[in-house]
Amino acid sequence: MLKSTFNTEYISIKIGIIFSKSGISPNAWTLLALIPAFLGFLSLYYHNLIYGLIFFMISGFIDAVDGAVARVTGSETNKGAYLDGIIDRYVEILLYTGLLIYGLDEFLLPSSIWISALIFGTVMTSYSRAYADHRGIVTEPEELRKMGGILERFERLMLIFIGMAAGYFVLIYLTYAVVITAVLANITVLQRIMFVACKK
Repeated sequence: MLKSTFNTEYISIKIGIIFSKSGISPNAWTLLALIPAFLGFLSLYYHNLIYGLIFFMISGFIDAVDGAVARVTGSETNKGAYLDGIIDRYVEILLYTGLLIYGLDEFLLPSSIWISALIFGTVMTSYSRAYADHRGIVTEPEELRKMGGILERFERLMLIFIGMAAGYFVLIYLTYAVVITAVLANITVLQRIMFVACKK
């Protein structure tokens, strides 16, 4: 939602121009995002929240690089977009599983339930759109973009990163971020389901 509100095209082009000079292909950049994500997971496993945050932010930046390089070099492909989507899910699940292992303060419900709800909302947000396309209900790119919703991947990660930074000082703030993100992610799923249900 935020990405569609603010014009990020200029920044994306600049990033693409800079990193396309490396000679690394967009798909290679996509796969490279797994390395800091795995290091971030290990950091959370060993209870280092700040290193976990830094590594996952690096992974997020690399994720922006792959698409930017593909656009600038004119090498966007359906296979590349597919690979990017798969790696995105792996990175997010590594992050949320890492937070589960790290351990959060409880708020109303055990933290494991909130993390599970977050993972469910994350997976179903993508699936609800992909399955609508697969079934031929919503196939036009413009219509698929309209499915959007209140919280997509960019916003999910921003909320969790802010929560991790604040949680370094007071852990309950990270729990609040997880709760808010989990609730909004699942609302997004419902929004997409309603979009399809209301389609004539």
